Amino acid sequence: MAAWALLALLALAPAVAGGMLSFASYYGDHMVLQQKPSGAVVWGHGEHGAMVTLTLSGASGLIIMEKTAQVKGPSGTWTTVLDPMDRGGPYALRAEQGLENVTLQDIYFGDVWLCSGQSNMAMTVLQVANASQELAAAARYPYVRIFAAAPARAEVELEDLEQIDLPWSIPTAENLGHGNFTYFSAVCWLLGRSLYEALGSPIGLVQVAWGGTPIEAWSSRRVLQACGLPEDTGSTSPHQHLSGPQTPSVLWNAMIHPLLNMTLRGVAWYQGEANAFLNTDQYNCTFPALIADWRWAFHTGSARQTEPLLPFGFVQLSTYRHRSADDSFARLRWHQTADLGIVPNARMPSTFMAVAMDLGDEHSPYGSIHPRDKQNVAHRLLLGAMAVAYGDKGLVFQGPYPTRAILEVTRGLLNVTYSQELICRQRNAQAFEVCCPSQASPCQWLLAPVVAVGSRTVTLAPSGCRTLVLGLRYAWAEWPCEYQACPLYNSQGLPAPPFLLDTLPGGNAAGGRELLLLPGSIFLLN
Repeated sequence: MAAWALLALLALAPAVAGGMLSFASYYGDHMVLQQKPSGAVVWGHGEHGAMVTLTLSGASGLIIMEKTAQVKGPSGTWTTVLDPMDRGGPYALRAEQGLENVTLQDIYFGDVWLCSGQSNMAMTVLQVANASQELAAAARYPYVRIFAAAPARAEVELEDLEQIDLPWSIPTAENLGHGNFTYFSAVCWLLGRSLYEALGSPIGLVQVAWGGTPIEAWSSRRVLQACGLPEDTGSTSPHQHLSGPQTPSVLWNAMIHPLLNMTLRGVAWYQGEANAFLNTDQYNCTFPALIADWRWAFHTGSARQTEPLLPFGFVQLSTYRHRSADDSFARLRWHQTADLGIVPNARMPSTFMAVAMDLGDEHSPYGSIHPRDKQNVAHRLLLGAMAVAYGDKGLVFQGPYPTRAILEVTRGLLNVTYSQELICRQRNAQAFEVCCPSQASPCQWLLAPVVAVGSRTVTLAPSGCRTLVLGLRYAWAEWPCEYQACPLYNSQGLPAPPFLLDTLPGGNAAGGRELLLLPGSIFLLN
């Protein structure tokens, strides 16, 4: 165990004198501040024009750092950036203004991750598979600290959080499983716990989630403008499937904007179910735009301490209705990748994705839209985080994806080559479809049964297409497969993601005619 972890946790309560001086709402005992190479931003409120002195001291009381900041602005705030700190603790952080002082105890430096989204992010540890075991394990992770903002909405951008559900805390079975869809987020906790195990650094987790909410509510006006969506508050009529606020920007205003001064290491996002029912085909704009906008806003708000390409992980939608003919979930999954199939990509740099379409849970007591297996979700996010955020270049963090296709015209077979070794778990699944022209439609989707699976090649029989295949798609359904039984995985157990590809005629190749595989066009979605 690291030397810092051997120190006893301090149990002193914050000393507060007077009423003018304070830290911002989301600073408190037991918190984690971002470690080096970034500097942690610290801010609060005070008497206008006064000077605030901030001191950081170690367990022995020795002062390690001192900063001063003047109280400015119409609301009387002070801000400073701490020098970059090595991981560890505990530290005390003391603010003084004249005779007033506030001290925060048991502060650690590590990595801070923001977890946001809708109900699948808000599902607590109490609600997941093996919940009792997961809750009992909480005591083993005293250096993973948790914080939960309360659900809130606002018509204007707020400076600070109005309410907190869970102040910074050491994890316990009680605060990890407070209740259903409250705190603490299972996906966030399981990811943070795994990051701690992998890195050995303290981890700070910030939950900011609200069930039944569309991406528009989490988006600033800049995002809405960039995607040509209405900004006025009366423009969104309530949708029957959505339980949370739908008004554009109201959650950005109340729950994200107040946090922009926070120095972050990464973001985990689980949202999109609501947009399978609202503005589905705008998600290929709104999601990349939200990522870019949050990065800019957190970088700017943290005095450029949060890196400009803040690592951003997300969960691709799981499942909802078992035998639905609706393809809105399939479209949304595709749009989550900016219509490019895999991430990171040119439109979504420094991102990573956990595929979850094989984790369906038809008998979930919380409804089938809320699968209980959050452990696999968190594991897949962890792999992406380690590869993208922490630079583990050799780590395989996503499933196999097609790279080449050859049409054997004489035999009527389509050979699809993948980027990785393939493990076939379900050969008889009706997962592959080809787009064929017909008299009734320029694109008629027909099943293409799997004939054979090689080490990296899947052979299909696109019999209805004859010699002209215009498109190829995989797992294009609301519920594409049973639990962990999609057709294709890699040797690490990661599922091949769904895709929608144009197949354009290429040159001749050994054994047939090459088809160029390009991200699916709007033509294939219509």
